[in-house]
Formats: sequence, C-alpha cells, structure tokens
Amino acid sequence: MQDLPDGTRTPVIDTSVHIFFRSNDDMRSYLNEPFKSRGIPDAEMDWYGAPGGEYVKGARGPHRGYPGSDPEFVGQQLFEERGVDVAILHPMTRGILPDRHLTTAVLSAHNDMMVSRWLDSGTYRDRFRGTLRVNPEDIGGALREIDRLGDHPQIVQLGIPLQSREVYGKPQFWPLWEAAAAANLPVAAHLETGESIGLPPTPSGHTRTYEQYYGFTGLNYLYHLMNMIAEGVFERYPGLKFVWADGGADLLTPFTWRMDTFGRPHLEQTPWAPRMPSDYLPGHVYFVHATIDGPGDAPYAAEWLDFTGKDDMVMFGSSYPHWHSGDTDTLPAALTPQQREKLYWRNAAALYSIDIDAVTAVG
Repeated sequence: MQDLPDGTRTPVIDTSVHIFFRSNDDMRSYLNEPFKSRGIPDAEMDWYGAPGGEYVKGARGPHRGYPGSDPEFVGQQLFEERGVDVAILHPMTRGILPDRHLTTAVLSAHNDMMVSRWLDSGTYRDRFRGTLRVNPEDIGGALREIDRLGDHPQIVQLGIPLQSREVYGKPQFWPLWEAAAAANLPVAAHLETGESIGLPPTPSGHTRTYEQYYGFTGLNYLYHLMNMIAEGVFERYPGLKFVWADGGADLLTPFTWRMDTFGRPHLEQTPWAPRMPSDYLPGHVYFVHATIDGPGDAPYAAEWLDFTGKDDMVMFGSSYPHWHSGDTDTLPAALTPQQREKLYWRNAAALYSIDIDAVTAVG
C-alpha cells in the first residue's frame, strides 16, 4: 500500500519488474542440448551502456548478486520497502538471435526459471505474476510455449521484444496474436539489450550516444502500433490487448491525431480497418508509465494524461532494477485522485484480472 498526500492509502501494482539469471552458467543449467553448448550472448552485451551504470544503486544486494536474480531480495525491496502489493515480472532475455530455434530455447529457459524460482516457490510467490516470453520469429515454438505454460495461474501476459525485423501488424504474426487473444493473455513489448542482432534504434541507422538511443527507441512502438491498426489486427482479433511495456505514452497523442487525419480520407486503402485509428485504442492498447514518461511534475500533467484517453491506458511500472527505476512518489503531483488510482493499480488489476482486495487483505 502507498500513502497519498491527502492522507489516504492506495494499493500499488508494479507492472514492470525485470528479472534475470544469476549468470550465463546459471542459464545453461536450464538449457538442453544442443543449445546448452552453444554460444550465448551475455545479458549486458549492449552497444549503448547507460553512462551512470545500468542498475539502480543497491539492486545487487548484500551478497553482490546479479540485479533482479534473487526472488527474496527483490521481494524485500519491492513489497517491504517500496510498498508494492503485486509485481508483474518480465524476464529480460537476449533479444533477437540469428538462430530462431536458439532464441526459442533461451526464452523457454527463462520461463522455466521464472516459474520454478519466482511463481511456484519462495516467500513472495503469491505476490508475483509472470510474463511468458515467446519468440515472434518462431510462431510454432511460440504456440508450443503458450500450450506448455500459458495456463499457469500466475502467468498474466506474453512478452516479446520491441525490436523486430518486421512490424507486428504483418500477417506472419497473426497466428500468435490469435493465440494470445484466445488465451486471454495480453502481449507486452519491451526493449531488450543483450541482443545478438543489434537493430538500429532509428530507421536511418544508429545514434552515437545512449541518450539518443534510449530517447529514440520509444518511437519503435509507434511503427508497430500504427501498422497493427492499419492492417486491421484489432479488428480481426477484438480480444487482443497490447502493452507497450517500455513507456512512450507521451508520444501517443500527437501521432494518433496525425493518423486520424489520414484515417478517414484513405479508408479505401484499408477496408479491413473501417474505424478511425483512435477508435482502436480503448480496450486494446496499454502503456507502462515510468519515471521518464510524460511532462514530469508539471501543473498540466492531469490534462496531458486525459488526452486520447491515456488515463485508462497507463499503468505504473518501476522498471526495477534498472537505473531509471522509480517509485509511485515520483509521479506528477498534479494528477487527479481518479487518475492516480487508475495509474497505481486499477487499470492493471482489470487488465490482468488481479483481485487486489484479496492481495492487500493478506499483505
């Protein structure tokens, strides 16, 4: 629970907690041959390192373990120190590898680690929820993974990389979106480092600095989202829900206005998506709202969040244990009580079917 400035208390669902293996050797212990002996990129093989370090201070714990790898320590920091009630775990993997079969095996290993260490055992297992990692470049493997673990009671969404060699509205991805909708599992797209294929963060190539890399990368979700709308993905699969898990809601409104300008006059080009682009946002599109999104602690923050119905789309996420990890007290003070309630927990509870009353009663 979180204490608010007006003296009331509110539940908190943290929708973006990143977990890792303790080491590459630890990950190999979850792999079978022939993949166990294959070369595997390290999680920190990234072209753009954060200047001050990738992880927030104190995330390694007293034994100097890898950040986000110890369920007991992470639970202590989130639930006991930060006032979080429920945490949505998102395993961070190696992104896109040249061999799609190796990628699928690595993702499966992450899923097994998450289920065995975080969801099925430990002090805080009842307060963790999981993201099942699947490979959109291996549709058959992704569907098998959903069949294998998708009905676990604490798996609440699928996870895919924001980086992709193709935009996600294209037909080769449709069987995965159909399966996600049928399983009632939202799909969360998140930026990943450690990728073997380092795709540029801009359509025109690589930037020089980390600041540009991280700032520009948020544009990538817009390419995916607008393509999905134009290709009729949400029309075809009305139960599909997408979570843009690395922020970027602050970019949504101007691009939606722009797409609506072209949506109606050019309907003859997209008869399979007959509604205005903005009509496909409610109930389909969600964002994790972190410390670097939006106008900051500005007097017009509530008005900004209201544009394009974003107050029904955003969910608080700390991005723990990364350097920009934030608490709920870093959110703008100007938000209305209703907006704050939606952002802290109500939107996430509805999306992920979390009975927050039951959790807080136990906690």
